[in-house]
Amino acid sequence: MTDEILTIREVAIFLKVTERTIYRLAAEGQIPSFKVGGSWRFQRTDLLQWMRDQSPEQFDRRPDGGNGE
Repeated sequence: MTDEILTIREVAIFLKVTERTIYRLAAEGQIPSFKVGGSWRFQRTDLLQWMRDQSPEQFDRRPDGGNGE
């Protein structure tokens, strides 16, 4: 399921950081997230796009580096 909703713990494991880091990023609006009943939730597809946006060259799989040459 690509639109899977994740908890802070699941995102921390996914990104290999502490739960505290994820909470801080969410509270500061630095990572795509939303609240449900006071608890942070994250959509997996939003996180994947956020990761691509953070470092586009790292996620570009084209051999030409994405510049079309």
